[in-house]
Amino acid sequence: MKSRSLMVFALLAAAACGGKKPAEAPAPAPAPTPAAPIDSTAIKARMRQDSINAADARARAAAELQAQLSAQLTAMINFDFDKSDIMPGDMANLDRKAAILMANPSLRIQIAGNCDNRGSDEYNLALGNRRAAAAQRYLINKGVSAGQLSIVSYGEERPVNPADNEAAWAQNRNDQFMPTAGGNNLMAPK
Repeated sequence: MKSRSLMVFALLAAAACGGKKPAEAPAPAPAPTPAAPIDSTAIKARMRQDSINAADARARAAAELQAQLSAQLTAMINFDFDKSDIMPGDMANLDRKAAILMANPSLRIQIAGNCDNRGSDEYNLALGNRRAAAAQRYLINKGVSAGQLSIVSYGEERPVNPADNEAAWAQNRNDQFMPTAGGNNLMAPK
């Protein structure tokens, strides 16, 4: 019986040892490849193009700002028939002009008063002058230097719309603002 037990034990041991495959060792890592040579010419060209692109973006932003400031500065205001009072809707327009003028002390503008074609030439010249003077007073009261402003009246001589109807007349009752000096490189108000 002893030999039988020994035989069973030997069979079990052989089965236990022979049934499993030995674990495979991991493959060795490939040797690192040498880095590609650095192309300094390409890097310099890319840096140069990035610099050009950034300068172009700054120039476009500056041109856009100049266009916005110029549009705000030259935006017209309008008047009711036979009136020279600043309308409440135009006060914000004049406030933006005042801020631009104060941020640019070398800027000078001319305010041109205009009328529709109803009334005599003399009357319309006087009314256009009152309209230009009203805008001038408003800007001075907001802190703009009087030396930055000049006024002129064109009466009915320079219509925006030459038609002879109420819509055209409403457009022609205006003050127009034109830079006369220092309007090329405007600084934004703070």
